[in-house]
Amino acid sequence: EEMIPHHEQAVLMSDIALTNSTSDEVLALARDIRAAQAPEIEQMGSWAGVRASTHMGHMMDGMLSDEQIQQLRDSEGATFDRLFLEGMIAHHQGAIKMAQKVISSANKEVAALAAAIIEAQEKEIAFMQELIKFY
Repeated sequence: EEMIPHHEQAVLMSDIALTNSTSDEVLALARDIRAAQAPEIEQMGSWAGVRASTHMGHMMDGMLSDEQIQQLRDSEGATFDRLFLEGMIAHHQGAIKMAQKVISSANKEVAALAAAIIEAQEKEIAFMQELIKFY
């Protein structure tokens, strides 16, 4: 239930990037994040007993504040790219912490999704940490 709004914010951040960035690498990353996380939101929402939260869960690990989201909306170019990468690195780190809590779930689907999230987001963090050096 907590991962759904967490993923929704990553999709929102990616949507903003698709409008505000001119970096080929950031644009590709935003498309990849959106393409991976939107179906995961659907998957998690389809599980019996899961009630998706209606708030963005700003107290969860890695979530950006309303002010940080507004900063993203208001910035562009290299400033946007740096803010996006900083925010998404922290966001992914938070998602990994959340996924690690359920990696040994008795529910095989939950455990498999947690493992997939950890693997994909660790790779994306490594890529973003290299990319941010240019900003």
